Amino acid sequence: MGKAAGVAEVGDADFATEVLEAELPVLVEFTADWCPPCRQMAPVLSRLAAEEGERLKVVQLDVDHNPDTTNTYKVLSMPTFMVFRGGEPVKAMVGARPQRRLLEELADVL
Repeated sequence: MGKAAGVAEVGDADFATEVLEAELPVLVEFTADWCPPCRQMAPVLSRLAAEEGERLKVVQLDVDHNPDTTNTYKVLSMPTFMVFRGGEPVKAMVGARPQRRLLEELADVL
């Protein structure tokens, strides 16, 4: 998968602890190794994690290796981005986008 530096990988086993129980809002990228747009998002997510780390946790979940979480949130397209706050999904976005646009779309949930 397009591993983003500074961005944790989560899976079915630790999704509840790392995402649902997190104190900060969490941006989850549902991604896959075979997804070119996901690879394009890796540097964007790395920068986002570095620049917004005090108010947003950024993680990646590989859909091929974590079917339970992928199915729970009905993720069908990659990349799908979901923001979780207080254990609940509060926003979903599908498709690659530049960092500026991603920040604009996240403004209402941060």
